[in-house]
Amino acid sequence: MTDSFHCEQIPYSVLAAEYGTPLYVYSQQAMTAALNQYQQAFAALQPLICYAVKANSNLSILRHFARLGCGFDIVSRGELQRVLTAGGDAKNIIFSGVGKSCAEIEWALKQNIRCFNVESLPELERINTIAARLDKIAPISLRINPDVNAHTHPYISTGLKANKFGIAYQDAIAAYQLAATLPHLQITGIDCHIGSQLTDLSPLVEALERMLLLVDKLAALNIHLEHIDLGGGVGIVYQNENVPDLVTYAAAVKRLLAGRHLQLMLEPGRSLIGNAGTLLTTVEYIKHGEEKNFVVVDAAMNDLMRPSLYQAYHAIVNASQTSADELTADVVGPICESGDFLAKDRTIAAKAGDLLLIKSTGAYASSMASNYNTRCRAAEVLVNGAEYKLIRQRENLTDLLSPEKVCL
Repeated sequence: MTDSFHCEQIPYSVLAAEYGTPLYVYSQQAMTAALNQYQQAFAALQPLICYAVKANSNLSILRHFARLGCGFDIVSRGELQRVLTAGGDAKNIIFSGVGKSCAEIEWALKQNIRCFNVESLPELERINTIAARLDKIAPISLRINPDVNAHTHPYISTGLKANKFGIAYQDAIAAYQLAATLPHLQITGIDCHIGSQLTDLSPLVEALERMLLLVDKLAALNIHLEHIDLGGGVGIVYQNENVPDLVTYAAAVKRLLAGRHLQLMLEPGRSLIGNAGTLLTTVEYIKHGEEKNFVVVDAAMNDLMRPSLYQAYHAIVNASQTSADELTADVVGPICESGDFLAKDRTIAAKAGDLLLIKSTGAYASSMASNYNTRCRAAEVLVNGAEYKLIRQRENLTDLLSPEKVCL
């Protein structure tokens, strides 16, 4: 049974009654189906699909993707520890991010990860120095900024000249030449990532074309690469976006890589988990203001930051048999900030006590959650058919206060 009021065969109301709200709920079958779409579209290229851990780093979700053969894209030591704890293979972990510390690099080298995606010349030299001290050879790929406009929200655009990520395209050859002189580095590949929530995938193809020009120039300089990493960024449907065409994208990639001995790597995150998640929340009050109406719920910006941060849209469905009349209202939480909203000017029928479902919250929801206003982070549940499991228990105030000490 699958409809808007069920996660697979389990009614959302059952989960809310058992675990309370706010509550993140994930469909295991939806995650598997999303990965299958990548595997089928790119089957001819046999890519290493590295799940982007930042999208949702719950250990059970990581274990699920590990069991399905995924590698992992990480951006911190904490994410590396999560992947290893969940049973991920270090040999299939790539370490991205602009600010890798000495301690993070050292620990990742000791775990024998597959590759560092290097984002600056100082990072190149830092990795070489640490590898020398450990008597290791560090596998590296350079993240090149292809200056391709992804046409996405500015906060999730990563491939333009003004972005902090990657090495400038015009500096790429010199950066590779420098890397080739550093004795404790092994150049293995080239990497790019131009942005997130792309529904038109043509900028990804343009980025690949620009990267392959560099690959050919490097080969002429006797710098030969083993892999090309096209990053992630494939979007999902939140409202009325076009469904990204993975088959057409894969066909274009296959055509451009024909005759080249480059292993393909991909770093999907949102597109594997985003539509698999739903945030459950209960209506506390209906408040009629002078200029606006408000549906006040028990979830807040600390549970779902995207609307406040990115002006993002999430569909909201009332899962209760409500007798309320429709109204136009902002759906807001209890946090003491005017920016604490989950939806603006939404037409909705709701009354106090109703259960609302905030859709497409599998990615960048729980992983971005905070304890602002000393709010406990929500529980998480994974559903598989007629079975469900608690995969993160709800925090309590003891959890929140125990690391702190009253010293005055």
